[in-house]
This record gives sequence, C-alpha cells and structure tokens, in this order.
Amino acid sequence: MSTQEERKARAKKMVAYLKKTYPVPKSELTYRTPYQFVVAVILSAQCTDKAVNRLTESLFKKYKTPHDFATADAAVFTKEISSIPFFNNKAKAILGAAREIVDKHRGVVPRTEAELVALPGIGYKTAHVILGELYDVWEGIATDTHVKRFAKRFDLTDQDDLTKISKELEELIPKKDWKYVNNGLVLYGRYVCHARPHDCSLHPLTKLWPPAALRWPKAK
Repeated sequence: MSTQEERKARAKKMVAYLKKTYPVPKSELTYRTPYQFVVAVILSAQCTDKAVNRLTESLFKKYKTPHDFATADAAVFTKEISSIPFFNNKAKAILGAAREIVDKHRGVVPRTEAELVALPGIGYKTAHVILGELYDVWEGIATDTHVKRFAKRFDLTDQDDLTKISKELEELIPKKDWKYVNNGLVLYGRYVCHARPHDCSLHPLTKLWPPAALRWPKAK
C-alpha cells in the first residue's frame, strides 16, 4: 500500500495529464435546458451515455422544463423511459425532483450540494456532476465507475464506497484541479483504457505508474 505522500505525488502526475488532455470538462450527455441535464444524469446511472442520448433525443422534444416533468403522467413517463435500466425508480426520482424544484426552487435547478442531494434520486456524485456542468462549480469530485476503477488501479484509495473515494481523492488533489478528475477519467476510461483486462503498459497514465498495468480490481 502506498503512503499518503506517494499517492499525492502520483495523483499530481495523473491530473497534469488529464488537465492537458481534457482541458475543458464537458459531459457527453446531450441536453438543451438545465433540468434536462439533471434528467440525463439520473438516467445515466448504470447505463451508457449513448443509450441515454438515444432515448432523450425524442424525450426532450416533449419535456423541457422542470414544470413539464412535474406535470407529466407518471405511467406514461415511466413507459417512455423503459429502455433504461431501473426505469421505475428513475422515473419516480425524475418526476419527484422536478416537483420539488418547481415548488421549492421556483423552477430553477439548485446551485448547492446541500439543496441538490435533498432532491429525490440525487446523491453526492450526481450533485457534483450537475454543479460542474451547469454552473462551473467544483466543490467536490464526483466518483463514478470510471473514477473508482482508476483510483483503485493506481492505488489512490483503499475505499470501495463512491463517496468515501471522492473524499480521499479530494484530500490528495488540490481543489483547483478537482474539475479535471471526473470528466478526464471518464473520457480516458471510455476511449483509451477500458475496464476489461488488457495490455495497457503503453497507455499514458500507466506509463506514469507501471504497476497499474497489473492491477485489475473487480467491479462491485
């Protein structure tokens, strides 16, 4: 196991690469209005962005604002998103969050973690993805499956819980660089170093710490 100082030094090199390679954090989820992005993020849990974008291409023509979602027929809406995993729970969260935003926030997507995580279906990770994308606010590191995978492979954490991993990474990485971590590792994991074991010894991040080439933590 690495020391805290070794982890900080390793994280610094990794973030420098991510910052240079993916300098402008931007989600690949498509949307036109702020609440559509919230919906897309909720839908994307345990689902690919491509699948979400295929669904929302038509869905977002019908539903645009929090009011549109808040007044949707629950049965109809649930059926409309049934191509997505866990669609029943996601439908409840999306419609419930829309109603609360209309009732408590005058139809505006909140700008703080505390207000966002109080909404149905929104946890630490989702809240910080939303804050970063919509408001350029980076008050935390969002840990998804990609971030978790690389945090474990590069021995930056001993945790398995996503929020606990976020907290450990936030201790290792200066706040000014938090914005590059989630987006950078998502894109790197999606297009450079995928999850299935393979020879990645020549990949840019692995070159920074070669032991990662032999570390393939099981997904949980």
